[in-house]
Amino acid sequence: MTSIRAAIIIIGLATASPIAAAPDPLAPLPAPLPPTPPAPQLPSLAPYPQPLPATAMFEPTSSSPRELTQRVSQLVRGFDGSAGAAVLSLRGGWRIDVNGGRLFPQQSCSKLWVSLAMMDAVDQGRVRLDDPVTLDRSDLTLFNQPIAAKIFGGGGHTTTVGALMFDAITSSDNTANDKLMRTIGGPPAVRAMIAAKGLGAIRFYDGERALQSRIAGLVWSPAYSIGNAFTKARNALPLGLRRSSFEHYVSNPYDGAAPIAVATALARLKRGELLSPQSTAHLLAVMGATRTGKYRVKAALKPGWQWNHKTGTGQDFKGRIGGLNDIGLLTAPDGSVYAMAIMTIPNHKDGRAQDIMQAIARAVIAAHEARGAGR
Repeated sequence: MTSIRAAIIIIGLATASPIAAAPDPLAPLPAPLPPTPPAPQLPSLAPYPQPLPATAMFEPTSSSPRELTQRVSQLVRGFDGSAGAAVLSLRGGWRIDVNGGRLFPQQSCSKLWVSLAMMDAVDQGRVRLDDPVTLDRSDLTLFNQPIAAKIFGGGGHTTTVGALMFDAITSSDNTANDKLMRTIGGPPAVRAMIAAKGLGAIRFYDGERALQSRIAGLVWSPAYSIGNAFTKARNALPLGLRRSSFEHYVSNPYDGAAPIAVATALARLKRGELLSPQSTAHLLAVMGATRTGKYRVKAALKPGWQWNHKTGTGQDFKGRIGGLNDIGLLTAPDGSVYAMAIMTIPNHKDGRAQDIMQAIARAVIAAHEARGAGR
């Protein structure tokens, strides 16, 4: 994997010239929960910018395969929890969309938009992939942050913008992602990119620390970045507060996105509509090196198929997961490409979310093989 990582980063150093019925995804995010002693005061949220019309959205040019459409619908509607799926055939010109307009928690899938905004900044000449970046203990976040060991080990850690992106996507490193986000201008820069490119029903919150704290009913403290301090603080909250905070989030997620918007953005990325050719190739190569989600779509791949993707996994409240997702580009041996977004809120952490992801991927592969060439 080290050689793959090095090759991807080297490739990216050559920069190019500048380049359903659901809550309204374009409305301001919901107000904080009403104060309920002993609940901490949650920060208010500023309205998001209004995205420009998505003039290059995916418009079907043919009907989707009937049996595949029925199978995806059956899987999504029979899921124990909430699920949404969108599958777009770039070559065949068809679309399958089941609960695709509903907002689902993205969790770490939102790291894709940080990387997209960063590569857009590369195309504009504002950032280079080999720009040095130094992290210290003030940059630490929570949960999955492998880079923390390097920060602790040397009293700080100097790396590059490109390496941060690689870690954020392939290992879903929260600290790497939040540092990358701040390097390119913070949450406003990511939201501005989403708006400018007309990506539609995709929200972006204020980074992992703010997001995960609010879901739990907490307000972020730097002390939470050390060991299991966050988990201890969360467990010390009244059960009613934890439940209301969690339900408030999953019902109208602060980082919510609609599967059809996500799949369309992926299709546009593949088509070269969002970045320069060099930056598009670099980002897709990084997504192809993703190591997370081995029991999701990746587990259903047949020989010769490729899955360039990003996963997302939310907090667990009494066995219910606040988002379990896999989004990406599925490529057949003949080069046909399917943009897919499978997003779920499982009622139980029993593997059924992974099962539905595998089942949808197997159905798409089977339909491709039955029809040929993605038609």
